[in-house]
Amino acid sequence: MSESPSLDGLRVLAHPVRLRILSLLTGAAMSAAEAARELGETQANISYHLRRLHEAGLLDVVEEIRIRGGMAKRYRHDPESGMRFGSKNPQDEQLLAATMAEELKRRSESRAVGPRGSMTDAEMWVDRETWEQALEHARELSRLLHAAARPPRTRGTIPVSATVSMFEMTKP
Repeated sequence: MSESPSLDGLRVLAHPVRLRILSLLTGAAMSAAEAARELGETQANISYHLRRLHEAGLLDVVEEIRIRGGMAKRYRHDPESGMRFGSKNPQDEQLLAATMAEELKRRSESRAVGPRGSMTDAEMWVDRETWEQALEHARELSRLLHAAARPPRTRGTIPVSATVSMFEMTKP
């Protein structure tokens, strides 16, 4: 029996391989074997993580295909599925943030030299209206990139990284 969706969802997300799987399966539906080849992981490892992500409601089975006499499921990630997860436990959020930070470190090792990009870091006080506008822009950025995601190495595409974490802080 799985845990509650919010708690289980955050814990499931707080694993670097699972973050990579979700990113990969936003652009294309894949089986465990296909995703394992793409990510350079074992099929058994990816299969385990796919099951956990599916149980948490973050992946959909979009088709079943026959391969060498057996059946393989192809999974796809709907980026909107993560919107229902939240936690009142700061440790869960911190675990997810730490995992995202580690994934950002891994991705930054592949940063192309020269091309344009954007980095920002801020801890500041702003009015409520500005904060709400910034959140909506971040959500729109996420929708834009996820809607445009394509399978790896699709002609005319480039690999990109986007990590955004915005949250209201407690007052000191």
